[in-house]
Amino acid sequence: MILAGVCIVVAGLFLLRRDLSTAFVIAVLGLIAWFLNYRAQMKEIIAVADLDDDRAHQEEDFEDSNENQDPRA
Repeated sequence: MILAGVCIVVAGLFLLRRDLSTAFVIAVLGLIAWFLNYRAQMKEIIAVADLDDDRAHQEEDFEDSNENQDPRA
């Protein structure tokens, strides 16, 4: 995330110097860094959500198996 911010600031400096091609390339690199950071965060969130979902299904299966047992046994 820091790299993305630095790239945008540097791109702004190049834009002020009227070096549009370099500013564009550095801005794109900053956006790529931001998207990669965002992707990594989303992968973590999805992994945690999947684990929570799996645990919930396991608990439901356990409760269902206890309900189906014969109480006289």
